[in-house]
Amino acid sequence: MSAQPAPAPLLVACALGIERLALRAGGRAGGRGGAGGPVTVLRTGMGPTAAERSVTRVLADPALRDAAVLATGFCAGLAPGMHPGDLVVAEQTRDPRGTVPCVGTELLVEELGRAVPGRTVHTGPLTGSDHVVRGQERAGLRATGAIAVDMESAATLLSAVRTGGRAVAAVRVVVDAPEHELVRIGTVRGGISAFRVLRSVLPAFFEWHRSLLLPRR
Repeated sequence: MSAQPAPAPLLVACALGIERLALRAGGRAGGRGGAGGPVTVLRTGMGPTAAERSVTRVLADPALRDAAVLATGFCAGLAPGMHPGDLVVAEQTRDPRGTVPCVGTELLVEELGRAVPGRTVHTGPLTGSDHVVRGQERAGLRATGAIAVDMESAATLLSAVRTGGRAVAAVRVVVDAPEHELVRIGTVRGGISAFRVLRSVLPAFFEWHRSLLLPRR
């Protein structure tokens, strides 16, 4: 019998040490059977330039040639009524350099509902910025149709698809919103709430990844 090919790996990219800490804590807690293949959690550093550099470098490794890529971490919500701890599943990521459609959005919404029951999940465009967005700038970005903004997801996914055909997605946890603006992560209840949600999302990522490995009918 011929050996089965190794399952395609999953690269989960985040920017901050506190985000990687949350994901690692979630990984230790375990999920529903783990991922469908090897999982790498990459801390890219803050900002689009750091994300692009880190993701491009890591995906040059032959072991990650076919990896699916999922960008995650915290974000700023743009829509009125959003709260810290809400989840954002991107239908697409975009910045001035381009737009990247995401794969498996509906499945991610479904699995996040199981992983973090009771949390609101928003879907829509996730826009990129090269700086922290405050005040009236939120309204301007909201007018473009975006529902949330962060500094790394768009650069991460654009870099990922430029290195080859692969499945990509982005899931972010709202850490502040128009009515709940946060100065420093972890200093108020909203930051703690977002951390706890991020700590719980890995099982949903694993199910999304596993679904990519199933034979297509």
